[in-house]
Amino acid sequence: MAMLKVTDLKVYYGVIQAIKGISFEVNQGEVIALIGANGAGKTTILHTVTGLLKPKSGKIEFEGTDITKMPGHKIVALGMAHVPEGRRVFADLTVYENLMLGAYTRKNKDEIAETLQMVYTRFPRLQERKTQLAGTLSGGEQQMLAMGRALMSHPKIILMDEPSMGLSPIFVNEIFDIIKQVSASGTTVLLVEQNAKKALEIADRAYVLETGNIVKSASASELMNDDSIKKAYLGE
Repeated sequence: MAMLKVTDLKVYYGVIQAIKGISFEVNQGEVIALIGANGAGKTTILHTVTGLLKPKSGKIEFEGTDITKMPGHKIVALGMAHVPEGRRVFADLTVYENLMLGAYTRKNKDEIAETLQMVYTRFPRLQERKTQLAGTLSGGEQQMLAMGRALMSHPKIILMDEPSMGLSPIFVNEIFDIIKQVSASGTTVLLVEQNAKKALEIADRAYVLETGNIVKSASASELMNDDSIKKAYLGE
C-alpha cells in the first residue's frame, strides 16, 4: 500500500481549474520529485495534500486514512510535515522558538529534546544561532531552520516546496545533501523543485506537471535521459 495516494484530484481557484484530475502515489522510503514550469500546479498540490486548500473532487489517502477533508493540524499529527515555499520562518522568534513550534503536536518532553538534539546535529549552524532571531539569518540558514522545524514534528513524510529557491550554489548543494540524509534516516520525501536536475539526482521517481496535468512519470534516471525532459527542464 502506498504511504500517500492521490486519486483524480481536481482543485480550483475560483473558476480557474489549477489541478485537472491528477493521480500519483508515494511509497514509504521514497524520494519523489514533482517537476514542472512555474504555474504548473506543483505548490497547489502540496497545499491541497497538507489541508491548506480544499479540492473540488478527488481523494487523498495517507497510510490508508482518507485525509481529503481533514484540517491541516490533524494531518500534521498523523505524521506529515510541510516545508513551505519561501521558508516562512517566524522572523521575530529565535531559532530555538521556531524549532519548538514544529513540535507542537508532540507531548513527550524527552522525545522532543532528543529530536532537537538530532536537528542540531544535522544543522550545526542552528545550534550556534539558537538564540538569534530567525529574521536575521541568511536565506540558506532560514531554509535549514524551516527544514529543522518540520523535522521537529518527527514526520513519516516531509513535503518540501522549492527548498533551493533563491539560495547560493553552495547552499543549494548543502540543502540537497541534507534532503538525502533525511531520506536515508527513513523519512519519505515529496519534493517540489524548480531545479529539475538537482531534484532528479536525488529522487527515486518523478512526475512531470504541465498546466495542472501529469504528463509523464518514470524513474528519475529515465527522466534524466529523456530528450524532451532534457530540453524542457535540464537546459540541455
